[in-house]
This record gives sequence, C-alpha cells and structure tokens, in this order.
Amino acid sequence: MCLLILSFIIFSAPFLGHAQTNDQRTLVLAIGTAGEPEYGEQFSACAELWKQAAAKGGLQTIVIGEETNNPENDRARLLDVLTNEVARPSGELWLVLIGHGTFDGRSANFNLRGPDISADDLAAVLKPATRPLAVINCASASGPFINALSAPGRVIITATRSGSEVNVTRFGGYFAKVVADPAADLDKDGQTSLLEAFLLASRQVSQFYQEAGRLATEHALLDDNGDGLGTPADWFRGVHAVKTAANGKSVDGVRAHQVHLVRGDSEKKLSPEARARRDKLENELSVLRSRKGSMDETEYYHQAESILLEIAKIYQTP
Repeated sequence: MCLLILSFIIFSAPFLGHAQTNDQRTLVLAIGTAGEPEYGEQFSACAELWKQAAAKGGLQTIVIGEETNNPENDRARLLDVLTNEVARPSGELWLVLIGHGTFDGRSANFNLRGPDISADDLAAVLKPATRPLAVINCASASGPFINALSAPGRVIITATRSGSEVNVTRFGGYFAKVVADPAADLDKDGQTSLLEAFLLASRQVSQFYQEAGRLATEHALLDDNGDGLGTPADWFRGVHAVKTAANGKSVDGVRAHQVHLVRGDSEKKLSPEARARRDKLENELSVLRSRKGSMDETEYYHQAESILLEIAKIYQTP
C-alpha cells in the first residue's frame, strides 16, 4: 500500500517553484539514398514527421541528405555535424537514420547518397560524447549498430535484430508517426517516451506482417543499459522489461522511458539537475526490482520506499 501511495504522490504532486528550463537539444536527421522513387517518397514523408515532432519538442534540427548540391558529400557533412555536436557539453543529442542499410558479414553500413557510413564510423565520432545520446537507426541490416554504439547513458534503437535482416523495413515509418503521439503514452504521464514509441511501433510492425499473412523480416531492438545486446518489444509488459539483465545491470527500457522528444508540461518544469537526479534514482529502483526475488520482503519494501520518497522530494522541492 505504501508503494501505491508514494507512486501517487510522485505522479500527481504539484510542481512548486521549478523554473522552466530550455537546455538545448539537437536532432540530426540523416536521409539515405532511396534507390527507387517509391522509397524516396517514404523516406521524405518519414523525415517530415520527425521535423514536425522536433519543432514541437523545441529541438534544433539539422538535416543531412536533402541538399541538391554535391550529394556525394553527405558522409563528410554528417561526420562534421556530429563532431561539432559531440563537442557540446550538455543537452540531448538525437541521431535518426532513415534509409537502407547493408551488412557484408563484418561491417554494417547506412547507405548515404555518396560513400556509406559504417557503424564503426559512427562509433568513433560519437565516442567522446558526454551529452545524453539517442540513436534510432530505421534501416535494414541495422542490428549491428547496437553492438558498435552501445554505452552507458545511451539509447540505441535499431529496426532489425541482426545484419542478416536485409529487406526494406517498415519500423521507421511507424516510429516517426508515434514518437510524439499522445496515443502512445502507455503510463499516461502526459508525454510519449522513446520506450513507449518503440513498443507501439514494434507492435504495429508485427500487426502489419500478421495481417498480410507474411513472415516478419524485421525485429526491432532497444538497448539502453550499455550491454550491447538489445531487447525486443515482446520482452516488455507495459513499460517494464521482464528479461533479467546480466552482471547486475539494470534492464533495458529504464533510460529510454526517461527520454522524450516532446516533453510534457511537468517534465519541462524540472531543471536539468533535478531531472538527472530523478533518472539516477529511477535506475536504482529498477536494479532493486530486479533483486526482489532474492531479498527479504521487508528489506525490499524499505529500500523501495526510501527511493520513492527521494523521487517525490524532487517533484515537490520549491
């Protein structure tokens, strides 16, 4: 009962005195080569949805792949943009890849209009990043990008679970539609998280193949605990993963549920410092939940109550 009461306090408490914050967030949107006109139309429509959602969320948007001059320079442009963005010390950095991908058994690539960019290329340019980072690769053969890019504090989402899923994917189109859609808000906190968008888009992909009577050729993964493995949507019940992470790490989904392209009114009122503290406590709570089966029940609820009270203080502190 105490946990239910504390949860109610956290999600319904008034936000007293927190100043509105405008930490700069950036969306880097890379649109790859279409190959066929129909794919070009699909990629452009997907990109437009991202632009609209980013504008709604107050993000600065940088687009690679729409320039008419020197399209063969897209790789250099993307690397230059990411180098500059990585140098910034704070504010979320979002990287979204819309297009086709390939995998030769060793290297996974995203197909740009000129030279392709590999998962290893992105890993190298993003390695120094201290900003909160979310990468959504909507391309085919994108699974290996999780292995290359995974690190603590990052959210990596791929449209496929391996490099061998090489057919054109539908995940990116569904994801772009729901990333800022209130209908995807599973926990009804007034905002749609990256996790919630991932879960709904994955479900819509599954429904597409079922209704078409076709074998699914894409299986999206989400990784946000830094283990480089990723978790599929069917491992979640609501917004909680039922898979146990190895080596005492938090399960996938916790960090992704803290990241929102369009923040709700309550989230906007938290300072970056308060949000970081809240996120840390929520991660501690997730680790505690994973240990519940091996703990004394009284001790488990005592520790859970302590964490929940600390989270409640963050929301109520003037």
